[in-house]
Amino acid sequence: MAVTPSSASLEALQSLDLDPAFALHRGGKLEIRSTVPVRDAGDLALAYTPGVARVCSAIADAPELAKDYTWISNVVAVVSDGTAVLGLGDIGPAAAMPVMEGKALLFKQFAGVDAVPICLDCTGVDELVETVVRLAPSFGGINLEDISAPRCFEVEARLREILDIPVFHDDQHGTAIVTLAALRNAARLTGRSLGELRVVVAGAGASGIAVSRFLLDAGVGDIAVADSKGLIHEGRDGLNPVKQVLARDSNRAGLSGSIERALAGADVFVGLSGSTVSEEAIASMAPDSIVFALSNPTPEVRPEIARKYARVVATGRSDFPNQINNVLAFPGVFRGAMDVRATTITENMKVAAAEALAAVVGDDLSADCVIPSPFDERVAPAVIAAVSAQARADGVARL
Repeated sequence: MAVTPSSASLEALQSLDLDPAFALHRGGKLEIRSTVPVRDAGDLALAYTPGVARVCSAIADAPELAKDYTWISNVVAVVSDGTAVLGLGDIGPAAAMPVMEGKALLFKQFAGVDAVPICLDCTGVDELVETVVRLAPSFGGINLEDISAPRCFEVEARLREILDIPVFHDDQHGTAIVTLAALRNAARLTGRSLGELRVVVAGAGASGIAVSRFLLDAGVGDIAVADSKGLIHEGRDGLNPVKQVLARDSNRAGLSGSIERALAGADVFVGLSGSTVSEEAIASMAPDSIVFALSNPTPEVRPEIARKYARVVATGRSDFPNQINNVLAFPGVFRGAMDVRATTITENMKVAAAEALAAVVGDDLSADCVIPSPFDERVAPAVIAAVSAQARADGVARL
C-alpha cells in the first residue's frame, strides 16, 4: 500500500530544500545515459536481441573482449562501508551515499571516467573483500573510499593481491600524492630539499599513515607521527601492527610525548587528525616553516594564525589558497591506469602522478601557489600521461 506523506513531513522536506546543498542533492547527483540511439527496430535488434547475442558469445570465448565491447574499461566502482566518511566518522552506508555520488561525479567531470557509487552494508574485512571480488567483473577499477583504519589497509592489500585491475584507496593514496606534490613545491620555494625536512604528522588513520609512508619513501629527512595518545615511537605500548611498522621506520629522533614537543624546530606540519594545534606550537617551528592543516571542515590551526609564522600554508578547503584536494589526483590516476589497462597501480605510478602534479605549477610557484587548482585544465592530462607512461615502464600495462 502506498504511503502518503503527512503535511508535517512535506513541510520538513520543503524546509530542507531552502538549503542550497539539499536542493542540489534532491534526486541524487547521477543518472545513467545510453551512448547509442534506439530509434527503430533495426537499432533495437543491434543493441539488444538478437545482435547482442553475437557479442555475448564472442566474449564467452574470449573474456578479454569485454573490455572492448562493454563499458567495463571505462567504469570504476566507488566502494564504501560508511565507517569513516569525510569528517563525519562512522555514519553508515546510506548516509555515505551522497559522498560516493559526489566522488563519481568528480571522476566524470575531471577525467571522463564513469563511476558507480556502491555503499555496502557490511564492515568485516572478509565480507568486504568477498563482496568486492564478486562485483569486480563489472568494473575496470575499484576506488575504495571512507573505510576506517586499520581495516582499510588489509582490505586494499587483499583486493590488490586477488584482482588484476587497479585498486586504490583514495583516502590513503590520493591524499599522499597531492601532499607530496605540494610539499615538493613548498620545499623548492623555501630553497630546501626533501631530505633536509623534518616533518610532524598529526593523525595515524588511513591518510596519516599513508602520507607518512609516501613522504618517507620520497626521501623526507625524518617524520614523527602522532595519534590521539601522542607520538608514535618504538617501544610504545598498545600500537596495532600497522603503527608498529610505522614506529620502526619513522621518528628517527626518538621523540615521545606530545605533538607540541615534536613541532619545536620542525620544518613541516601535516594535519590529518581533526584535532587542534596551538598557536604557540606553530610559532615554535623552524624559520620558513610549512603548515598543511588539512582537516575538513575545521583545520588543525586557522590559516590566518599559521600565516603569522609559516612561509607556506595549505588546507583542505576551497576558500583558502593551496587546497590539498584529492580530486587533483584520483581521476587522472585511474584514467591513466585504465587507458593502458594496467593490472595494478604501482608505487612508481603514484610518484609519477605527484611529480607531474607538482610540475604543473612551474613558474607560477609562490607562497599561495604550491599546488594547482582542481580547475586548472593542465592537471588531468599531465597526471594521465605520467601514470600511463609509468605503467608501461613498470610492466603492468596491457596496452
